[in-house]
Amino acid sequence: MSFIGIESNASALRVAFCRRPGHPRGVAASPVVKPVEKRNADRTRSVVIVDDQKPFVDLMAKMIGENLTCRVHSFTRPKDALRDLPSVQAGVIVTDYQMPEMNGVEFIWEASKIAPEAVFIMISGHDLELIEHELAQLERLRMRIKKPFGWRSLSDAVLEVWPGPDVPQYRQ
Repeated sequence: MSFIGIESNASALRVAFCRRPGHPRGVAASPVVKPVEKRNADRTRSVVIVDDQKPFVDLMAKMIGENLTCRVHSFTRPKDALRDLPSVQAGVIVTDYQMPEMNGVEFIWEASKIAPEAVFIMISGHDLELIEHELAQLERLRMRIKKPFGWRSLSDAVLEVWPGPDVPQYRQ
């Protein structure tokens, strides 16, 4: 499985990705995502952000919500996110790795059962190389982003991995 990786720090932003043939932005060489049964369902998909750091999740949700043409739902507790996933029609789920109730890998396992059409972006301020074998088993994980990063980097990542043809756009 191929991952897109974004690493940022104060001096540089490195983006590593694989080209997917025919994709205008040349992004994620990942397994083909099956479209949902009704094409119109893509228009109502949302971004879900799960991170136990409330100021961070609030800021990311606000900035993405104001700048992308999609709904955004944010959660500071993974169990709350799992409870509400059936009603939010998630397209992309952004989750932190290090959280108190369950880690990001456990969350993705559980969320994949509830929202099988959603794809995931894992964010973390920690080095994830030690759990590379676990990450490789997450079929719907499309990208990892190392903290710190800006809302625009996260927005670009959401657009790059968005499942289906009706990708949100930046607002004018």
